Amino acid sequence: MDDKVALLDQLRIDRTASPPRRAPGGRRGWLIGISGGVALGAAAGVWVFANTPGVIPVHTVLAKALATGVGGGTSTGGSLLDASGYVVALREATVSGKAIYKVNEVLVQEGQPVKQGQVIARLDDTNTSAALEQSKAQVKQLEAALAAAQLAAADARPIFQRNQTQLAEGLISPQTFDVSKASYDVAQSSVSTAAGNLAVAKASVDINQRYEDDTIIKAPFDGVVTVKNAQPGQIVSPQFSGGGGIAKIVDMDSLEVDVDVSENFITRVHSKQAATIMLNAYPDWQIPAEVIEVIPTADRAKATVKVRIGFKQKDSRIVPEMGARVAFLNDAPLSRAAGSSLAPGVLVPPEAVQANGDTGTVFVINGDLIERRTVRLGTRNAVQLIADGGYNAVIESNPRFGPLAFQVLQQFEDGKPVAENVVISDDQYDETNAAQKVADAY
Repeated sequence: MDDKVALLDQLRIDRTASPPRRAPGGRRGWLIGISGGVALGAAAGVWVFANTPGVIPVHTVLAKALATGVGGGTSTGGSLLDASGYVVALREATVSGKAIYKVNEVLVQEGQPVKQGQVIARLDDTNTSAALEQSKAQVKQLEAALAAAQLAAADARPIFQRNQTQLAEGLISPQTFDVSKASYDVAQSSVSTAAGNLAVAKASVDINQRYEDDTIIKAPFDGVVTVKNAQPGQIVSPQFSGGGGIAKIVDMDSLEVDVDVSENFITRVHSKQAATIMLNAYPDWQIPAEVIEVIPTADRAKATVKVRIGFKQKDSRIVPEMGARVAFLNDAPLSRAAGSSLAPGVLVPPEAVQANGDTGTVFVINGDLIERRTVRLGTRNAVQLIADGGYNAVIESNPRFGPLAFQVLQQFEDGKPVAENVVISDDQYDETNAAQKVADAY
């Protein structure tokens, strides 16, 4: 039991010591950032330490106030609404053959840029080439048949004309003339038939030539190969379920962001509205953007409306399917309403705070002095602001683990049963659920 008491005593914070004075000439600083979802409802908070000999070694960083706008610009107001979505390509294509083919050669790799009309693959053309040669041979054969028919018709014409004259002079019988006329008509008909057969054969050549051309796969537009699906020897066909394409090409100049906006807040968004895009992969990079269009239909199941947002600047770091957050900006200049009761909070690391329930203590630099201040902790203030419409944001909250750990140790010291696993759950608050969950926030 004595060992357990000693262990708990080592974990306790000594609050009896007076805050140390900061040595003159020391470095000044303010606390920066947020970790673990701790938000302070004060104008500034500082975790102060110094490297001056003779005092406790500490660390100073900047406290970051909760901003009401995005991007730091003055030409537009703050964020009216935030929404999550993905980077998508307006123009992309999975290139494949028109029928079932075996791949002979693939000439591109993933990540390779291609130009429109560039050959990216060759398919097995054994059958199509043979069919093409056969149709060409048929054309030659029918051309000879047409020539023979034309010759026969030419030979029959003077005979028919002579018999026609002799019939008029009474030199031949009508029966003899009828035989001559029938032979002439057959010769003329044979020419027409041969000409028709030759046209059909030439059309067959055109069709087989197109089949032959289909074995040469070309890029439909300028872009980048993002997926390579086929290898030499593989059978590909767009008829197969799941796709049998050879490669996927994306036009990187057509990238945009699609987000789903709750229909309750769609009135805050309009075409040509200024926006800022923040990619999940680069959270500190704010990309200027503009609303392309609000799609005039709603999703009944999700009660959302799709909105397209275009990038104002292109960058190779932007790739399809990236997660993104979009802040729709106010068209009016940023200003604070008179008498507003929603004061911005301050974000600091939880290590800089001596927590005690819903309140805590931080140390603030005031000149050469260090002041001890009591602040209000937790996400509940922020969740309430979202519910009241003061902020448009999403808060991911994890309950403070420190007090829970001490509580479990105290229960163990008091001889009370302690669970083998102590689980804390995450939660997320946004404009759709903040009012219902504000009581559950920490």
